[in-house]
Amino acid sequence: MAKILVVGGSLGGLFAANILLRQGHDVTLLEKTVGSLDGRGAGIVTHDALAEALRAAGVTVDETLGVPVTKRVTLGADGQSLGEMELPQVLTSWSRLYHMLKESFPSERYLQGKTVKTVTQDENAVHVLCEDGSKHDAELLIASDGIRSAVRAQVAPQIQPKYAGYIAWRGVCDEACLSKYTLDTLFNRFGFCLPNGEQMLGYPVAGSGNDTRPGKRRYNFVWYRPASEHEELVSLLTDDDGHHYPTGIPPLKVSWKHIAHMRKVAQEILAPQYAEILEKTAAPFLQAIYDVRSEQIVFGRIALMGDAAFVGRPHVGMGVTKAGDEAIVIAKHIATLGATPAALNAYSDERLKVGQQVVARAQYLGRYMQAQGSKGNRDNEKLKRNADTVMAETAIDISELLAKGKAVPESAH
Repeated sequence: MAKILVVGGSLGGLFAANILLRQGHDVTLLEKTVGSLDGRGAGIVTHDALAEALRAAGVTVDETLGVPVTKRVTLGADGQSLGEMELPQVLTSWSRLYHMLKESFPSERYLQGKTVKTVTQDENAVHVLCEDGSKHDAELLIASDGIRSAVRAQVAPQIQPKYAGYIAWRGVCDEACLSKYTLDTLFNRFGFCLPNGEQMLGYPVAGSGNDTRPGKRRYNFVWYRPASEHEELVSLLTDDDGHHYPTGIPPLKVSWKHIAHMRKVAQEILAPQYAEILEKTAAPFLQAIYDVRSEQIVFGRIALMGDAAFVGRPHVGMGVTKAGDEAIVIAKHIATLGATPAALNAYSDERLKVGQQVVARAQYLGRYMQAQGSKGNRDNEKLKRNADTVMAETAIDISELLAKGKAVPESAH
């Protein structure tokens, strides 16, 4: 069978590496980080397609995957419900999926400390030179090395992340820390709160050690807040020692002053349940929101997938599922056409427009979030109607919409 390189040892890369290895290919995965990636990310919304990709990667999918919820609720600033809807889902965590996929892949094939320096190709092979001096050759290269992809920077430097105009405060709070009021009115639901021009959402996930037992779980939150690119964002990405991290600040480097201010504003404008969660979260971190939209994802014997190809804002809740879908499609075409550029072109034909739709869907949901504040309307009926729309559209399974080319409603065009 074929020799295939996968660049990027996060979830997307592990999906591709596991699925291709199970097909009998000689797969090597190159990851720049040394040590476990555990702890990155937070909550993940699962869909049927994600479970299918996990099974294709050799992972057993059962009740330990995550925490089930049956309802969504939107809370007003006073903590009272503005609306509810039934929507059964299973919520998992980045850590849980990482462990499941990592355990399925042979450790001797998962090479760490491999930062890609150059990528070249000829008629028969792809050649990778890493910064540590090691060289790796293969018939195909699958790049799943994230939003700042080193491979994409070489084959398509014109594709750059574009700042969306807002950031997300994120974190997880231990269930055992929370008051009975918050546990009873929010914890077991996929929750929302919609202050003007902003959006908070959250849901329960497994706790330490991937424990899903009641009392041992955590509540994962994402709070979207506007931040100007050249002033507020620069300040937020600067630590207490004055060091600026333009591509993303490490969680433990976020300034305590920004965290304190965030918690103060939460007390003023969020439902008290969410204010409590933010107050009791030990290490909140922040993420600048970007779009990445590619016009081309295959370059000869090199294919981009996952966040290296497309990044949709988290509202859509499809990032990991999309990467799993892409890995399945790549493997399907390699099985049919061999480890050839033709197989990768077939993957592009099937997935390029889908990826663009996901980005467009995420932009639509982000624009809707920002529009809440611009209308300046605090009428209860308007808020309730907005709440119903947000609950019905955020982080849902859009596979049928994608198949029909209708990821963005006609009214939004």
